[in-house]
Amino acid sequence: MLRLVQPVAVAILLCASVCNAEPIGGEEPWNAFGQATYIWNEKRDFPALYTNLNGTPNSLIPENEHSYTFSATAFLGLRTWKGGEIYLAPEVISELPLSGLHGLGGSIQNAELQKTGGRAPTLYVSRVFVRQSLNLGGTLSSVASAPLQLGGTVDSRRVVLTAGNLSILDIFDKNAFAGDVRQQFFSMNFLTHSAYDFAADARGYTWGVAGELYYDDWAFRIGRFATPREPNQLLLDSDIFRFYGDQIELERRFLIDERPGKLRLLAYRNRENMGRWDDAIAALQADPTKNAASCTAFNYGSSNTSAPDLCWVRKPNVKMGVGINLEQRLRDDIGIFVRGMVSDGKTEVYSFVSSDQSVSLGTVVQGKRWGRPRDTVGLGYARNWISGSHAAYHNMGGIDGFIGDGRLRYRPEQAVEIYYSSRLHDYLWVSLDYQHISNPAYNADRGPVDIIGVRVHTEF
Repeated sequence: MLRLVQPVAVAILLCASVCNAEPIGGEEPWNAFGQATYIWNEKRDFPALYTNLNGTPNSLIPENEHSYTFSATAFLGLRTWKGGEIYLAPEVISELPLSGLHGLGGSIQNAELQKTGGRAPTLYVSRVFVRQSLNLGGTLSSVASAPLQLGGTVDSRRVVLTAGNLSILDIFDKNAFAGDVRQQFFSMNFLTHSAYDFAADARGYTWGVAGELYYDDWAFRIGRFATPREPNQLLLDSDIFRFYGDQIELERRFLIDERPGKLRLLAYRNRENMGRWDDAIAALQADPTKNAASCTAFNYGSSNTSAPDLCWVRKPNVKMGVGINLEQRLRDDIGIFVRGMVSDGKTEVYSFVSSDQSVSLGTVVQGKRWGRPRDTVGLGYARNWISGSHAAYHNMGGIDGFIGDGRLRYRPEQAVEIYYSSRLHDYLWVSLDYQHISNPAYNADRGPVDIIGVRVHTEF
């Protein structure tokens, strides 16, 4: 399917850029945007009583390390028929993670990092999708031209259908103050709920369909998307009637003292070929040969002969979670946000980060108070938990896609992040960032960890 859609979309969009398409009913007929972002991090030395104990390979290395990502994206949009739009976003990324992207639960310091990336630049199509809108009346409002959004007008009552290749976060769990790693907080703690194991390939994208109903100050969203064939891997399973990620979201917009706010309630349910923590423990206890080192099915490469491993117990299982997302502007230049989610914690991490429950909150302040109205400072706090069975699995030396030190003295993982973003030009931002992480990978025997960062971002 991808081989057919990509060349068709490219041909349509190239035609739009050279044919001087006339506006359709006063709406923007097409648009094109681009961005490039470089993020650099340095992790300072930190104390650790042990690292990669007994051949368990997923610890954060306690020595000084550097990490970076570079991404560049083109966002192309075309209005096709009445209410119809098509979008294409080719992207390239180069990256070097800390410790092979191991050793942090929900607090991975750079949300641009991908699970299969490398230093060699990789070109791929991040998004190619169709959007169909049906206006139903109500108040008419303007929509600005932006990446993945054509300028024009929309009714406050409308239905929107989206189908294709995209990120679930393009539609669900948006937040005005926390969610854009290229402009806002660096850490995955603030990209979305850390406990939101949303369906995605190793790059963070998937195929699927979503429907949205907007009715004045309310919005309702529902979607089904493809999941990876193996946990945290690139290849997706195309049978979305057998394995899938479902989500629903209810949104309410409101004003407090004439300043806008939004409240969102989100629930997800994934059905995937995944292992349960307690099943893996029981399998090892019943038969010690079913350990991490002897796995021949898909596994994460542990050589710990006394540890349980999920590879022995993967089968169709269900994972569920529910979360709340609040944003509120307090003044014209100050906004706050809170997110919180609880997942059931029974099954492995399949698509996102190692967290079963998460809370994040913070504030973002624009710089007009100190004479820099286009600058922004953000301060955030995040706390992540894992379930009892998840912690017991790691204490026995088991690993998941991101964490596993060989032993665990469990404590919630906590992080504080502060960034300052300076807009040096209409198209150029430079940001400084500091993160302090306690109990990395939920282990009180290791850390705390201090990470500094620099980001250079341009968009046009």
